[in-house]
Amino acid sequence: MTSVPTKVRTAFCFDLDGTITRAELLPSIASELGIADEMAVLTKVTMDGLVEFEPSFRLRCLLLGQMELQVIRRVVADVPLDEHILRFITDHKEDCFILTGNLDVWIQPILQRCGCRAFCSVGEYTDGKLKLKSILNKAHALRGIREDLGYERVVAIGDGANDAAMLDQADIGIAFGGVHSAVAVAIHASRYVIHDGSTLCTLLRTL
Repeated sequence: MTSVPTKVRTAFCFDLDGTITRAELLPSIASELGIADEMAVLTKVTMDGLVEFEPSFRLRCLLLGQMELQVIRRVVADVPLDEHILRFITDHKEDCFILTGNLDVWIQPILQRCGCRAFCSVGEYTDGKLKLKSILNKAHALRGIREDLGYERVVAIGDGANDAAMLDQADIGIAFGGVHSAVAVAIHASRYVIHDGSTLCTLLRTL
């Protein structure tokens, strides 16, 4: 009798900005302050790996932290998501994870829509002022998902330089160019390069 192969328990780890979202979040938030162009440039050079993620993110939080939290969440709630990726996540939420350097307190509207577990940078507001408490290391988070939750295989999807270590450590790395083309360092760390959500999700369902 031929035995039926056992399905490998797989975790799917998604970057947020430019992967699940169809626009970068921080430039969208910055538009409320009239500095969208400046924030977009800083975000792009960070995504391209020309500026290190952590100091860049601290600066961007300093600039945007002056805004009221409810205003930021309103802007985030209006950012469009890739409907193909959103459907995949909601259909497989027990095995999907969002790994993002963005702040947990800012992205709650998106996390609620996705319904899966998320690993984020952490911030808190005291007397209306933002305090940045920790910045996520995506590679460390991926290792924790594999080791602590017992996944046999990890698939990671991302588009920027800050995703490269996560993509490299995954069993299957996928460079995704939803908002802009995935940067070279992300491509080099990946097995696949995909440019639209429908094709991405077709691949994920075959893995």
